[in-house]
This record gives sequence, structure tokens and C-alpha cells, in this order.
Amino acid sequence: MNLRDLKYLVALAEHKHFGRAAAASFVSQPTLSTQIRKLEDELGVALVERAPRRVMLTPVGHEVAERARKVIAEVEQMSEIARRSQDPEAGSVRLGMFPTLGPYLLPHVVPAIRERFPRLELLLVEEKTDQILARLRDGRLDAALLALPLHDDQLHVEPLFDEPFLLAVPRAHPMAERGPLKLRDLDDQHLLLLEEGHCLRDQALDVCRLSGADERDGFRATSLETLRQMVASGVGITLLPVLAVQPPVPPSPDIRLLGFEGQPPHRQIAMVWRRSSAMDAFLRKLADEFRALPAHLLQPPALPDAPVNARRPA
Repeated sequence: MNLRDLKYLVALAEHKHFGRAAAASFVSQPTLSTQIRKLEDELGVALVERAPRRVMLTPVGHEVAERARKVIAEVEQMSEIARRSQDPEAGSVRLGMFPTLGPYLLPHVVPAIRERFPRLELLLVEEKTDQILARLRDGRLDAALLALPLHDDQLHVEPLFDEPFLLAVPRAHPMAERGPLKLRDLDDQHLLLLEEGHCLRDQALDVCRLSGADERDGFRATSLETLRQMVASGVGITLLPVLAVQPPVPPSPDIRLLGFEGQPPHRQIAMVWRRSSAMDAFLRKLADEFRALPAHLLQPPALPDAPVNARRPA
């Protein structure tokens, strides 16, 4: 058994197709197939169910592949320890983040990261939270930006900042001329939400539970931009994280953004990585760069016709 064959098995587990797994491993399909057969012979068990049009791992194959991922990750950690001892701020970092954060945060932090770490290659992976956590645990990601809470003793959690939510309503909505809201103002409102699997959906549902609001039936968006367009079209109202309405995102003339009085509903963003990571010291420095996000970006943008601090009409 060697590391190369374990990598072939992991590739097959991920792609579920000999041809695609071979291409991802930069070998021919016959080579990969032969090595998988040899691994099966060595272990004395079938790892793969072979059918004409599909490939499935056996239960034993799944377990071996999971352990192989961990072995590969540990070997990569050894190489990383040696390399970073020579140049701690160079190399690559595979960083995961979820879709309702990445596009809106990165433009504000990547330039500073490039200036601070000019030899760093930042490889970004955008996935839903459960996929990010799975990749982080098995070593396919080095770190991730996620929303708290997280419950995993194997992960180090470095809190970064709190991102408030704003209420987005159509310009003709009865609430559009209101000043800052109280959370109870959402009582009996029906909010447009994202589909299952998005952490923003869970966060919005938490706000609904606190305020007495609920989800609008019959609609679940696949992205934050779909939610934005639905509000602009007058379909309903939703909660938007404040970074999603900051430049360079253009304002929509058909949407009014309403802030909240006092402590607004928010989500806490953290950077997380495995406690065993060889990059721990460097990742703490990288987290500091994300934590240095300018404070004004976490405040509602001022609108000429509806200042955030406008008083509520009597």
C-alpha cells in the first residue's frame, strides 16, 4: 500500500467515475483502475462496485477512503511544517467560505492580504457550510470563514466580527418610510428566505423566532441575489447582511433598507481551522487581516432620501 494508491481511491470516491478520477489524478484511466485493483487485492476486500455506467464505493470502500483522506492530510501537514519553517508567510492556503459572505467580504480584504503577504497564494472555495466543514475536517481545506455557533472540539475558532442584518423592503411597502425598527416590528411579517442548506436561512429563522415573524410560503431562493431581485420586484421582504449592500454592490432604487434600534440582529463571523494544523501560527496572522475590516463597512450605508438615523414618524 502506498500514498499514491490512496490518493487514487480518494479521487474515485470524490468523482465516482474512473475517467474523471484519472483526469483529476493526472494519470490514464487504465492506470488508475489497475492500481485500485491492486489495492483491493492487498486489502483482500472489494472497495468499488463496478457497473457499466456508474461507480459506487462499497461500505468498506467508503470507510477506507475516509481514513485515506486523513492519512493524506497528515502527510501534507508534515510537508507543510517543513516548508513553513523556511518561509512562514509563503505557500498556499485553501480557504473556504459560504456564498452569502464571500463575494461581499473579499473585495474589502483581499488587497490588504496581498500587500501584507505578497508571497501567499490564497485559494478560495465557496460552498455551503456543511460542505466546508466536511472539507475542513478531512484536510481538503486549511481554514474557513463561517458563522457561529459551531460545535466541534477539533476546530480552533477565531471570532472576527459581528455582521448586522438590515430589513430590505420594496419601495412601495408600508414599512418603507419607517425609521429604525424594533425587532418586534417584524411580528406577523412573512419573510422571503433562502433554500435549505444556507446558513443565512438558519440565521434568518432565528430572527423570525425572536420577533414573531415567519417564512413566506411557496418560495425559497437559491441565492442572495435572487432574494434581492424578489424584493426589488415587490414580491416580499427579507433580511440582508450589511456587507451585501455595501459598495461595490450597486444600490437598488426599488429597495429600501431599514436598520434596527439598539442591538440589531446579526451573525458572528469567525475563522476556523483544525487544532492540529501546522499552519496555526500563520492562520492567526491571516485572521487578524480579516478582523481588521473597516468598521464603517459593518454599519448600514447612508441613503440620501432615508438616512439610517431618521426618526420614526409620530
